[in-house]
Amino acid sequence: MRAQSFAAAVLLLTVAGCAGNQGNQPQSGDTRFVAGDGKITVFEAADRKPAPAVEGETLDGGSVTLATHKGKVVVLNFWASWCAPCRAEAPVLKDIAAKTKAGGVEFIGIDFKDRKADAIAFERTQQSGYPSIFDQPGKVALSFQGTVPPAAIPSTLIIDRQGRIAARALGAVKYNDLLSAVNKVGDEK
Repeated sequence: MRAQSFAAAVLLLTVAGCAGNQGNQPQSGDTRFVAGDGKITVFEAADRKPAPAVEGETLDGGSVTLATHKGKVVVLNFWASWCAPCRAEAPVLKDIAAKTKAGGVEFIGIDFKDRKADAIAFERTQQSGYPSIFDQPGKVALSFQGTVPPAAIPSTLIIDRQGRIAARALGAVKYNDLLSAVNKVGDEK
C-alpha cells in the first residue's frame, strides 16, 4: 500500500508540474510543462494494458465516457490552453479526427489543469470537432497510474477496439506519425 501511495504522489507531482502550482494556470508567458518528443510508441497486442474508465463533463456541459466507444479505436489527447505545443498540434488532431471518423475512430480531448474559460475559448478558436473533458484536477490522468500514464502535456494515447492502451506519444504529435499509428491500430482485427 505504501508503494502505491508513493507512486501516486510521484505521478501527481509529475503531472501537476505540467501546469505549475496545482489548481492554477501558469502566468502569461510561463511555459512550464513536461516536454516530450512527440514520438509514438505502439505496443504489441500481448503487452497492452486495459485503459481505465475515462469519463467526465465536457467543456460544452455534456458528458463523455470511454465505455460508450467500446469496439472503436479512441484517441485520447491530454492538452491545456496555456500549452504552446498543444496549440501547435491542435490542427493536426482536428484533421486526423475528421479523416478517420468514418473508419470508426473517435477522439476525446482531456483538458488538463486549466481554467475553464480559457479552455472554452481555446476550443471555440480551434473547433476540434470532438468533445473534451474538463479535468482541472487531473483525475483522468491519475486514473492511468499503473498502466501507461500520459506523463507530459500534451500526451496522446490510442486505445484499441478491445479497450487496451495501444500507443502513446509524449509531446506534440506529428501528422504522419499519428495518422500512421491510428491506421495501424484501426487495421487490427
